[in-house]
Amino acid sequence: MFDLIIRNANLPDGRKGLDIGVSSGKIAAIAKSIAVAAGEEIDAAGRLVSPPFCDPHFHMDATLSLGLPRMNVSGTLLEGIALWGELRPLLTKEALVERALRYCDLAVTQGLLYIRSHVDTSDPRLVTAEALLEVKEKVAPYIELQLVAFPQDGYYRAPDGVSSLDRALDMGIGIVGGIPHFERTMEDGARSVEALCRIAADRGLPVDMHCDETDDPMSRHIETLAAQTVRFGLQGRVAGSHLTSMHSMDNYYVSKLIPLMAEAEINVIPNPLINIMLQGRHDSYPKRRGMTRVRELMAAGLNVSFGHDCVMDPWYSMGSGDMLEVGHMAIHVAQMAGIDDKRRIFDAITVNSAKTMGLEGYGLDVGCKADLIVLQAADVTEALRLKPNRLFVIKAGKVVARTAPRVGELFLAGRPASIDTGRDYVPPVLQR
Repeated sequence: MFDLIIRNANLPDGRKGLDIGVSSGKIAAIAKSIAVAAGEEIDAAGRLVSPPFCDPHFHMDATLSLGLPRMNVSGTLLEGIALWGELRPLLTKEALVERALRYCDLAVTQGLLYIRSHVDTSDPRLVTAEALLEVKEKVAPYIELQLVAFPQDGYYRAPDGVSSLDRALDMGIGIVGGIPHFERTMEDGARSVEALCRIAADRGLPVDMHCDETDDPMSRHIETLAAQTVRFGLQGRVAGSHLTSMHSMDNYYVSKLIPLMAEAEINVIPNPLINIMLQGRHDSYPKRRGMTRVRELMAAGLNVSFGHDCVMDPWYSMGSGDMLEVGHMAIHVAQMAGIDDKRRIFDAITVNSAKTMGLEGYGLDVGCKADLIVLQAADVTEALRLKPNRLFVIKAGKVVARTAPRVGELFLAGRPASIDTGRDYVPPVLQR
């Protein structure tokens, strides 16, 4: 007896028509046909069943704060930072918790069950850390929330940056963050990378730094981060987020840099929606795309995962908590429109992100956690094209969210009465 069986499922690796049996919150069987009953059954009807989406880069302390205390008129990164600086003294724990919980509700409906959030530690009150630690505990039954101690105003640049970050880690924030390109000088940025990697090594923690989020090709803190990763033996435990300066760097320098990053086993986290919105602001035409070199980094064997970064906050007035929207944009910006390209993009919002976050038991194999989503699409390429409804979101073998299929009704003589934009429009090349 299984607790749940999902029947006639297509998997992200291309296998079709499989049943997935769940017992005690874990995947217990995957087979062409499971000929026993279950407490609950879901007919996937040839639709895609995937592990849930993961967002390895988000700012939950700022989410849903759009318009507080005013709008970002220029739409730039620097005005966003200034705006957040105006809002920060006004923040209360209660308001932070309420906004974060509302966002987590949205995330669950989108099949997003794993999130890594940076937590601003620049205000010595650390109300952001208190609030997000409370949220982490509250949402633990349905979302795994990882927290990064993030010195938004600079580890050295902020008056209490050093002591506040240490205190946040002592409170239970489990990842060391940084923002070297926002220090006053390149030298201070490099010093901050070394100091923060030393802290991570001493405490046995991972590192996730905002790194080179700029159009300046001379912002090369990722090189320092790779070197310090090797120096402190942190290989595989370090993430470089954004890395947008790479879109402007000299190709010869990048040909040296990428192997250094591979040697250090750096996890790379571009944020396609935010990067293309905030970068290239000083350009007239031609205007730079603003995203790091995704295709080249993937080709070099680096683990590349995509983050959503922001939803309706001082930096980004858009956003929906939908990682397929992130992947959809990445396809366009990285110009990765081939079928194999799209599979790699889908990996970047699922299995690659799970690797970046160090998740255990994640995946679609027997013995993995029964955390699953059923999408209104036949395969990963169609999921990225359509950004379809999440018909079922399953956590530990139990349905935690459900959305009705999106079906359009027609009232046209001689034409169908309804259309399913996924099922009815799968190209022949994808039907084989």
